[in-house]
Amino acid sequence: MKRANASGSDPRILPDTVSIACEGLTYSYPGRAEPALSGVSFRVRTGEYVGIVGPNGGGKSTLLRLLNGLLRAESGKVMVSGHDPSESPFQVRRRVGMLFQNPENGLVAPFVEDDVAFGLENLGAPREGMRDRVREAIRAVGLVGYGRREPHTLSGGEKQRVALAGLLALEPEILLLDEPTSMLDAAGRREVLYRMQGLRGEKTILHVTHHLEELLDADRIMVINGGKLAADIPPGRLISNPDLLAKNNLVLPPLLRLAAELGLDAAASRTPEDVAQAIRERVRRRAEAR
Repeated sequence: MKRANASGSDPRILPDTVSIACEGLTYSYPGRAEPALSGVSFRVRTGEYVGIVGPNGGGKSTLLRLLNGLLRAESGKVMVSGHDPSESPFQVRRRVGMLFQNPENGLVAPFVEDDVAFGLENLGAPREGMRDRVREAIRAVGLVGYGRREPHTLSGGEKQRVALAGLLALEPEILLLDEPTSMLDAAGRREVLYRMQGLRGEKTILHVTHHLEELLDADRIMVINGGKLAADIPPGRLISNPDLLAKNNLVLPPLLRLAAELGLDAAASRTPEDVAQAIRERVRRRAEAR
């Protein structure tokens, strides 16, 4: 077993087994002078929650597509749950679920429960038990009672949760999240993030996002820039390193930036109330020290 740090400080225990391994991974899009990914190597342990950040065009989404077998590596090695996606795509996709930015693209059926069952039906899952899996997946994302709702009547956050339920019904070992909150409003983002955090430890998760505050509870964050792995560190160390942030065009949200400039624990400053409490505590300690 190995310890991993959430928010850079709170350790938890992870198994020694490896879910994802990449060695020297390189991929180039036809007609482009520079590779989208170049020599990327890393390992992800079973149950680990890994954030992936970096500037647009840095290679983040390309990496997820290589892991899911949607793209084939130019060179290097990829292993997902012990399988090479380019050689055993079916085996990999039975173990991997991928959630994209726009929930509208994944909703194809007239009712929520039909959408959640869609992947199971495509895999030829037996009817016996399918209903229970669909019901449990809907419950897991907090949409009990929505089974006969029409997807077009749902909010953006609810639609994304339906898409997530469709993945959970397939019982994947690994979730690949490609900016799953980028098209949602603040309330929708909170809904989806809450449900994804509930999966932490149950699934191996790779979460691509431009919002650093979404990754404060990740075990670690990989920074991908110019097709290379620029950093692989706990969240607290990343958000407290202004040089690393600037070098990779990463911008802290206002609240985290304020906390960092005040010398507070930015990783623990999730709300204005957190910052206010930290300031009050600092004032109290200074008063007692006089």
